Amino acid sequence: MSPSRVLVLNDNKADVDLIEQQLSAAGVTVEKRSVASPEAFKILLEELEPDAVLSDYNGSSFGAGDALEVLRYQSPATPLILVTESINGVSAVACLRNGAEDIVIKKNLQRLPAAISTAIERRQPLSKLTARQVEVLRLVAEGHRTREIADKLSLSIKTVESHRGELMKRLGMHDVVSLVRYALRSGLVALSP
Repeated sequence: MSPSRVLVLNDNKADVDLIEQQLSAAGVTVEKRSVASPEAFKILLEELEPDAVLSDYNGSSFGAGDALEVLRYQSPATPLILVTESINGVSAVACLRNGAEDIVIKKNLQRLPAAISTAIERRQPLSKLTARQVEVLRLVAEGHRTREIADKLSLSIKTVESHRGELMKRLGMHDVVSLVRYALRSGLVALSP
């Protein structure tokens, strides 16, 4: 695993210590923070620029769902992994549909370094895109037509087509369906239950 910086959002000191112990052994730098609001999380993302975020499902004031919503728009290339004691199937599916990259149960923390590495690798292609290209990708995945995207972003149709072509090239995809699948898989668009 290449050296990574991980932001851990968890209020439970014992859990954070276990996570830090597991990740330090794998050469991962751990930043531990407690976050109370989306604004505070946005500031942390800008300040720390983490490679991945770890969050418990139910943070006391700021949980995984809140973090996913911020990451979707502020830092889509940064994956979120849930690290939780337990989670029911419905909640697990909801988190994955909303963009969580993985779920690691606390009794299987030895799986965490590999999960982080895989998550970062999956999101890596997004870091090749400009903010405007990510915006176009999100709108394509939401089902907007080229004309609608152009109107929404105050661009010409040709510019939107150019962005879409560049997206395909940078992501190594050859059709819009692949773009949509990738955007959905990367959490750029939340899937409704």
